[in-house]
Amino acid sequence: MSSTLSKFATSWKSAAVCIAIGVLLLVGLPSIIDDYTLIEVTIYLVMSMLAVSLGFIWGFGGILCFGQAAFFGLGSYTYAIAVVNMGDSTVPFLLSIAVPALFAAILGYVIFYGRLSDVYMGVITLTVTLILFNLVNSTAGPEWKIGSAPLGGFNGIPAIPPLNWPGNTDEAITPRGMFNLSFGLLIVVYAGLRVLIASRIGHVIIAIKENEQRAQLLGYDARAYKLFAFTLGGAIAGLAGCLFANWGSFTSPTIFGLAQSAQIIIWVIVGGLGTLVGPVVGCVLIQWLTTQIGTQQTFNSNLVLGAILVLFVLLVPKGLVPSIGDLLARVWTRRLRVTAEAREQGVTARVEEQKA
Repeated sequence: MSSTLSKFATSWKSAAVCIAIGVLLLVGLPSIIDDYTLIEVTIYLVMSMLAVSLGFIWGFGGILCFGQAAFFGLGSYTYAIAVVNMGDSTVPFLLSIAVPALFAAILGYVIFYGRLSDVYMGVITLTVTLILFNLVNSTAGPEWKIGSAPLGGFNGIPAIPPLNWPGNTDEAITPRGMFNLSFGLLIVVYAGLRVLIASRIGHVIIAIKENEQRAQLLGYDARAYKLFAFTLGGAIAGLAGCLFANWGSFTSPTIFGLAQSAQIIIWVIVGGLGTLVGPVVGCVLIQWLTTQIGTQQTFNSNLVLGAILVLFVLLVPKGLVPSIGDLLARVWTRRLRVTAEAREQGVTARVEEQKA
């Protein structure tokens, strides 16, 4: 019981530290970097939210989804189409979360209540993503539009109106406002997921991941809990898609592509499964590395990413954050042991002196 309480306290301490660091960066970064750099940082934040969505359903729910890009793309396209038709961004913003969540709920219901295995889960989600890519990619021409929003085929949808203050389309979000919104929402998503994981529902989700049959024997409907986690992950990915459409005022079928789906998985593996900070760290590092590789012509970025994935799977299977945490824990434990031994030796020496 005491070890469980200790782990719980440590978990909440680490969560509080992460939230505090996030708030400090949210407040401090705009005062020390220019608007152009803020725009570059914003895309890291948006993609980090996408990585967290997969990190949650895979690391805590045990659901390996190869199609997280599908929900990301649906959120982006939903916002773009809705805001072009409506003007005001309030309803499109909500739709960009609701539509991917509904799609994830329908897809998850078919998979979980159809009792399909994990292998079929990966195949189906990847296939759905590729179907969406080919579908949206085939919508070139003026006849392909929803309301007044042309889909644009491979060229995508340009000049997407930005988010505005609810009810006032004249107050559009600025680059600094976009940074603040993306960072703030990332912190809120992280904190909300930490609260969920610490709740009874979160404990059941994790228990199902560890041993689904035992959880069912205890009376829990594993399919319902997995569907809930899968739907929530789809909603978070849709939110990230909405922010992505706002960041560049543009969206295209490439966000449904196989490369995007593979990158999300690499982010989570590199950062570490079973954590929410790990996917953020992995996303930022891999995106930064990809950007640096793109500035030269010596190495192919896809080849480098593939090599990184193989190396981490073989050498650092836990990922960066859990491995660093284990290393620090071992160092701290060794330090405490050395301190305890030194204190014990000192006490023994004093006892012997008194006897003498």
